[in-house]
Amino acid sequence: MASQQVHDEQRGEQILTVFETAFGALLAADPAAFRVKFRKMAASAFAFYRGTAGLFYADLERAGDDNVSGPYVDERTARVWIHGDLHAENFGTYMDANGRLIFNVNDFDEAYVGPFTWDLKRFAASVALIGYTKALSDEVISDLVRTYAEAYRERIHALATGAKNDEVPPFTLDTATGPLLGALRDARALTRFGLLDSMTEIREFERRFASGGGAIELDAAARYKVLDAFDGYLDTLPEASRIRPDAYRVKDVVGRRGIGIGSAGLPSYNILLEGNSDALENDVVIYMKQAQTPAVSRHITDERVRGYFQHEGHRTVISQRALQAAADPWLGWTELDGSGQLVAEVSPYAVDLDWSDLDDPEEIAAVVADLGRATATMHAAADDESGHSLVPFSTERAIDAAIAADEEGFAALLIDFAHAYGATARADHQTFVDLFRNGAIPGL
Repeated sequence: MASQQVHDEQRGEQILTVFETAFGALLAADPAAFRVKFRKMAASAFAFYRGTAGLFYADLERAGDDNVSGPYVDERTARVWIHGDLHAENFGTYMDANGRLIFNVNDFDEAYVGPFTWDLKRFAASVALIGYTKALSDEVISDLVRTYAEAYRERIHALATGAKNDEVPPFTLDTATGPLLGALRDARALTRFGLLDSMTEIREFERRFASGGGAIELDAAARYKVLDAFDGYLDTLPEASRIRPDAYRVKDVVGRRGIGIGSAGLPSYNILLEGNSDALENDVVIYMKQAQTPAVSRHITDERVRGYFQHEGHRTVISQRALQAAADPWLGWTELDGSGQLVAEVSPYAVDLDWSDLDDPEEIAAVVADLGRATATMHAAADDESGHSLVPFSTERAIDAAIAADEEGFAALLIDFAHAYGATARADHQTFVDLFRNGAIPGL
């Protein structure tokens, strides 16, 4: 019992150390936002896992899973554009630059360049956590992780051996099935007018942001700084995505403060633009938010990667454009008060995959297989053919060759990791709750 108590205390100190590194400055600036964030994380082991990517990567490093070696990791597969926070709830819908509704990964705040296996391990552990909450047996959880690994492997091999686009299409209204199709249909039912109606109002024949709802009115000095940063953002938009000049006319600006699990304490702004016509229902809302340091970057030692980005806003945008085909045409970056900013549309068509009604193991397996295919497609998107010099080789071929060297061990690696880290995350969640409720987190 005494040794367990010592272990728990040591683990608590490790968690607090990671929190200080990841959240210290932001927590000091806005403790109230972090109290909200931490209460959301306290709700479940999965919610805790979602909010602690930094702890996950610190644990990988402690376990000897570094960024230059290990199973399936070599000079090339250690240098793949990765999502950085790939868990089962980071998938959903978006409308691409061609006007198609797509289901795939839809959050790139943590994206970076590193070992492809880190994404797979993070996802596998999330499956174990979700399976546990649904009272699935260890055997069923193992089968789910195996299904994900095999679907990933199959899709990577198809892409590496020259499969054409029509053989590996994206998940759209025409190709998706099951809950993925349901999410796309829900997204299709949404409207730009509905989004605008929830955030704005018409005053003196012009649309403006409505008061309340988290909007913060800006004084003249703050507004000037945001508009100056907006001008810098316009220079980062690709020529191919530019629409009529009047589309970028600013109608209104308000401040916001992030309080979600991933954005607590980060200052942000909403900007109302004219859009692609004079019609009020075609106005566009974009957000400008301070980009965060990705957790994975603290464990990557490759200076070619670390020196590639101007700032975190630039890193987030370049990563998303690399990983996501036909990305948001409003996606860009800028600087404000010396900090890199991410700028993108507040999309009317964003619907996250809802796991709450997914209880049947066969249905879950079908979804997990699709997410394995989506992960492989994402990893294959950003390489020598994507126009980004940071990864100047075919990632799908490099990954395919690495897995081929030990086909049998691939799924087993992810299954073992999922069970082990799922148990760790559940224990850590209880440790975190005890720290939080007893006032042991500094700054709160």
